[in-house]
Amino acid sequence: MENMNKTFSIKAKEVDKKWVILDAEDQILGRLATKTAMILRGKHKATYTPSMDMGDNVIIINAEKIKLTGLKAEKKVYRWHSLFPGGLKERSFSQVSSESPEKIIEHAVRGMLPKTKLGKKLFQNLKVYQGAEHPHIAQNPVKIALDVNSKEQ
Repeated sequence: MENMNKTFSIKAKEVDKKWVILDAEDQILGRLATKTAMILRGKHKATYTPSMDMGDNVIIINAEKIKLTGLKAEKKVYRWHSLFPGGLKERSFSQVSSESPEKIIEHAVRGMLPKTKLGKKLFQNLKVYQGAEHPHIAQNPVKIALDVNSKEQ
């Protein structure tokens, strides 16, 4: 009877982290990013604890084959500032995708993670690769089929 009033709290050494592969080919950017952020946080596990890094390590392959809906491919602009006067920099989606398509997915997923130390630690568990090859074969990653394209465009 005494144990019924205790709250279960998982310890850091009890966390079971796995390696997961997601294929970005013909996936919509935002839907792929939300699924990735959920797996990185560990929200798909029954033992989810918001203040701990208990999510899985995620490998995303085929980053150059990501899709956007509507006119976003022509209109989307990435902006940042160098903190110097006149230091506003802009790149269009097509420029960024031709230079390094991995950064598109990383930018989308980073925006969906917490803006704290935990978010930075979780982001380190994400690996994005342009092609179908990746150097993490020794970790025995499990490929997950995403059904994020269930809504018609």
